[in-house]
Amino acid sequence: MHDTPIHLIIGDDIVGATVWDTPTGRDLLDRLPVTLTFADFGGQEKVARLDGGLTMEGMPSGDDPEVGDLGYYAPNGVVVLYTGEVGFWNGIARIGRMEGDLSVITEHHDDFTVTIERAG
Repeated sequence: MHDTPIHLIIGDDIVGATVWDTPTGRDLLDRLPVTLTFADFGGQEKVARLDGGLTMEGMPSGDDPEVGDLGYYAPNGVVVLYTGEVGFWNGIARIGRMEGDLSVITEHHDDFTVTIERAG
């Protein structure tokens, strides 16, 4: 396997991203395309519940994501778009990286819909 480019489609805007070749990343890729409703969480991340969750097998017990990372938070079963610093938390899996201007994501303070699909 290898890292896989994806698109986050928000209305008429597209944010490019890459999903890394990890067990959790591959599990997300197997579910694409998927449309999720994201909500702001603490002004530092946007989260969306993913039915059925993703595997954490073979992943570290936690991580410290960076702004622009794509992640999964296993305790709540949510896909996370990191827009601020959150620090290390058990249950976080960093699974990819968003590219370019994140204002398309950060400008949303209410719920918004994102379609995640493979690029190309």
